[in-house]
Amino acid sequence: MQDKLLTDIAAELSSKLTGRLLGKIFQVGPLSLAIDFGLRGGEYLFASVEPSSPRLYLIKRRQKDLEKPSIPLSPFAQLLRAKVAESKLVAIQKAETDRIVRLSFEPLSEHGAETVTVIIQLTGRAANLLLLDHNNRIIEVFRSTKGAGQQRGEVYQSPPRQNARSHSASLQATHAESPSAIADQHFTKIDEAKAFEVRARRLRARVQQSLTQKQKLQNNLEHDLQSHGDPDSHKRIGDLLLANVATAKRSGGIVEIIDYYSEDSPRVSLEIDDNLSIQEEATRRFRQYTKAKRAHEEIVDRLKALQSQIEALQQELKDLDVIVETRNEAALADIYPEKSTSAKTTRKRSEPARIPGVRHYVSSDGYEILVGRAARDNDNLTFRIANPNDLWLHAADYPGSHVVVRNPTRKEIPQRTMIEAAQLAGRFSQAAEDTKVVVHYTQRKFLSKPKGAAPGLVRMSSFRSITVEPKEGVARVR
Repeated sequence: MQDKLLTDIAAELSSKLTGRLLGKIFQVGPLSLAIDFGLRGGEYLFASVEPSSPRLYLIKRRQKDLEKPSIPLSPFAQLLRAKVAESKLVAIQKAETDRIVRLSFEPLSEHGAETVTVIIQLTGRAANLLLLDHNNRIIEVFRSTKGAGQQRGEVYQSPPRQNARSHSASLQATHAESPSAIADQHFTKIDEAKAFEVRARRLRARVQQSLTQKQKLQNNLEHDLQSHGDPDSHKRIGDLLLANVATAKRSGGIVEIIDYYSEDSPRVSLEIDDNLSIQEEATRRFRQYTKAKRAHEEIVDRLKALQSQIEALQQELKDLDVIVETRNEAALADIYPEKSTSAKTTRKRSEPARIPGVRHYVSSDGYEILVGRAARDNDNLTFRIANPNDLWLHAADYPGSHVVVRNPTRKEIPQRTMIEAAQLAGRFSQAAEDTKVVVHYTQRKFLSKPKGAAPGLVRMSSFRSITVEPKEGVARVR
């Protein structure tokens, strides 16, 4: 955002939000929040710290339009709601030299919550939301970034100054519209353009993938057709072998026969299997003829149909190029309609699917964590639900729940997520009241079930251990 526009927006926010209480928080994206401060007319404070397009302003939306795209609150949003539940917003200040806004909250009473500050950094790659205590020390961050004074437990320092993106340079508030309205209109257009480009890329990728698959199938079919050989050639050799049974001259795997199909009936040599008689070789050739003829008929028909499909996909790519060049939203919607979403279907998409006998959590890094309940639930989770590359954890030397961290990308699980999962393994074990607990962890593929073993018992062929405090320290989905 342009520094001048952000200054105007901060002044607008100060006049409208100072003295108000923080209400419901909607997490409308991985790095975006909409916060209700009880303003009339359906106004919400919107903050996004997407590095490519950070922003802060008031938006006018219906509550159900915020609920549709909402996902479960991140640890930052949950802690923010807990810390300022009994506090009021007393000041909104923008830094003079950078795109940083400070929201100060004070408790309603002496026995209320502590004084906290929310820092909104709209500073490109360092864009972030940070929650500070009364000593200006960072309690929690919305997204992990590098730099001094930007990590949990450190005293806050503003990041090095960066220039705003040029697309915001022309934005200026007018007397007719508020700064927030100007910003909302501008960024809405940007988001719509990005959404169009994303949908077009996805459609192109989908069509290109289908085209590549069909072209590969075409090559395979042509190779198969060639490998079967010419049916008439197989039949011709079979007939000649039978016609030369009495006159053929054979030496090991070479047989010399008269070619009655050619002028002057020359003698030709054929290579046949040493272990087959001339009659058996003829029979084998007739079988090849039948097989090659049937395959030829089937493959040729498939190749014709496949060629029509390939041409249609190639034309679809050309049409898509025209749609993108002309930015024809209606045409794109006709061939790639947006899926309608209700609050119910969106919630199903954003939350993990319900699995009986399993608790669902989401780590600070966004990984799905599954915790079994009873012994048979543990068996089901480990040996039927978990994938080979998922991370598996269990409290050492204590009965307890099996814990699985989903790893669909097969990348290394972040250390923070592994610690949070280990804490859950300790919390849901008989060591839950201990101050520390040792937790074993390994990939699911290194587990096996001993024959006749009781439910919940497993054998680990390889594992490591970590010592953590047993606790339930991450967001539970259900």
